[in-house]
Amino acid sequence: MDVLLVLLAAPFLLPIGLATAFMVARRLGRPVLFVQVRSGLCGRSFRILKFRSMTDDRDAEGKLLPDEDRLPPFGRRLRSTSLDELPQLWNVLKGEMSLVGPRPLLPQYNERYSNRQKLRLNMKPGITGLAQVSGRNALTWSERLELDAQYVENWSLMLDIRIILRTIGAILRRSGAEPVDRPVMPEFLGDREEDR
Repeated sequence: MDVLLVLLAAPFLLPIGLATAFMVARRLGRPVLFVQVRSGLCGRSFRILKFRSMTDDRDAEGKLLPDEDRLPPFGRRLRSTSLDELPQLWNVLKGEMSLVGPRPLLPQYNERYSNRQKLRLNMKPGITGLAQVSGRNALTWSERLELDAQYVENWSLMLDIRIILRTIGAILRRSGAEPVDRPVMPEFLGDREEDR
């Protein structure tokens, strides 16, 4: 179903993707795509694709500046519209991701999850998910990961359809695109709460 939906939407999304790629190249330069290793089903690693939203600005020693210092206004707008996520449709076609599921996070987080939070690894990661339509980056890590666990426990086709419909509204409202009081989500260092 994921592949079928992507193929049906391709004629509409391809022009948007090409226009976005052009704007990224013009505003941020090359490469246009950001590639990073993330954890997928059962914690297996894969390379996620996104349109680049950050600069490569470095300090005097040649080290990359912190994320919040490399996210220009154009990058923030790109993230708020979720257009930076469009290349992940290729990950869906390859079977590494689903349209709906827990967002794929960094592999080093796997060891930091509580037993309950590890439930998120029992399903393919998604481009959108319950956490994304319930507050997105405005949520704390604990809140996001709890919603992921609830999604896995209560999965159904109707739930996925509801999440897709709510995603459209969340994108149009641009709600929760940025964490509260900071431009990027902080690193997940583990949840000290007992397993629920």
